[in-house]
Amino acid sequence: MDAISKRFGGVHALREVSLSVRYGEIHALLGENGAGKSTILKILRGVQAPDSGNIVIKGETFERLSPQVARQKGIGMIFQEMSLVPTLNVAQNVFLASEPLTPAGLIDDRAMERSSAQIFDSMGVSVDPAAIVADLSTGQQQLTEIAKALSQNADVLVLDEPTSALTAGEVDILFDLLRRLKAEGKAIIYVSHRMDEIFRIADHATVLRDGRLIDSRPIADYTLASLIADIMGKETRDLSEFATNSTAQDEVILKVENLSSKLRRGGDVSFSLRRGEVLGIAGLLGAGRSRLARMLFGLEPIASGTITLRGQTVAIGSARHATELGLALVPEDRRRQGLVLTHSIQDNIELPILKRLGSTPFVDRLKSRNTTDDLIKRLAIKTSSREAAANSLSGGNQQKIVIGKWLATDPDILIMDEPTAGIDIGSKGEVLRLVRALAAEGKSIIFISSELAELAAVSDRIAVMSDGRLVETIDKTELLTGDASQLRAEQRLQLIVQRGGTND
Repeated sequence: MDAISKRFGGVHALREVSLSVRYGEIHALLGENGAGKSTILKILRGVQAPDSGNIVIKGETFERLSPQVARQKGIGMIFQEMSLVPTLNVAQNVFLASEPLTPAGLIDDRAMERSSAQIFDSMGVSVDPAAIVADLSTGQQQLTEIAKALSQNADVLVLDEPTSALTAGEVDILFDLLRRLKAEGKAIIYVSHRMDEIFRIADHATVLRDGRLIDSRPIADYTLASLIADIMGKETRDLSEFATNSTAQDEVILKVENLSSKLRRGGDVSFSLRRGEVLGIAGLLGAGRSRLARMLFGLEPIASGTITLRGQTVAIGSARHATELGLALVPEDRRRQGLVLTHSIQDNIELPILKRLGSTPFVDRLKSRNTTDDLIKRLAIKTSSREAAANSLSGGNQQKIVIGKWLATDPDILIMDEPTAGIDIGSKGEVLRLVRALAAEGKSIIFISSELAELAAVSDRIAVMSDGRLVETIDKTELLTGDASQLRAEQRLQLIVQRGGTND
């Protein structure tokens, strides 16, 4: 891929980025969220067209690809969010949209199962072609995704965060397979935020930052610290305005001891949260951060452990119960979990507070309008009317609606899961300022984020999660100490996250 550029409105997603991948190589594509990785991979897969630049495959040059041409030229993509149909069996998924037919023109199920079995044999793994996908482990589903790409004769395999939900044993199986495919001459592009995996499996690394190519060199030329420095940059981000004095009080409002989920083995989370405190939660994808949020808000059953709220042990059995206890959750996926997109701003803000808007079966519309208008003003939601549909607003303003509807419940504890994901830099600043203002009012905030610079700026303490466990808690002052020759706060935090704790 030669000098690829792509803009979305006024945002430069890619600025003349070049990427060269050889056959028989595992090539890591690295960068923070928003660095441009997804955009360049969508262009390679033919989902998006570049504004300029060329794509060269086996010496053949293209100005752009379509999904069909990309598949024909041997580009196979294994997505982070699997594209399998859970109600179909493995063979039906492997050959979906390219099913072999009988002479009578019917789908040949036996031929699909035989061919699938041959593909899995060639991969050196055991997966039953007749098994229903929903019954497979996450690792077996990931192997099915790879078999699906290989069934289309893919020579270039792109894997986007393939180990985020895999066990250690499943990761070993996947890595053995990738080494075998590399030995067969496949080109593998590997995207991951887990640096230990990159040093274990990759031959070469290309680093993107803010839509630009930073460096591309053999992985042996990197150390963990130098790779993190390339990924995160050396300039300090201007988040100094959020480095305010802590507003945390002595009162412990929430205490969690040895919490684990019924839906996943392992996990042991213990922490305390004080009134007026912002507790940041850091960790790699799959570390269990969102799972913790769901358990605290009654959306995921708890296997063991205790939750103590205002000195009383509680069993939170539902989101309604959590709300009644003074908790609120701003979910990670605002479009699917946080909003009814086709409904108005007012309708969305009403949803969690219907009981407060009237004791009769009818909503007190005047009270609802006043509540909505107050929140629109307080959060500076840019809209022509409270009646505007949520999907007519920008991502940043949609996020403000989600935050606003839960603030309307007047919670003591606000859990925010990736609250700045997918919004512009201006809206991010507004969200971070709101978090600090809420803490100053005495609200307690659990702030989950992949943006380490934001965590370092807005949190009083930062808890690091790894493999479902809370492995270390760092006071922000510990990250900010040291002279200018040392790594910045977010770079030091990244080292701790990558090592799964061990602040040394």
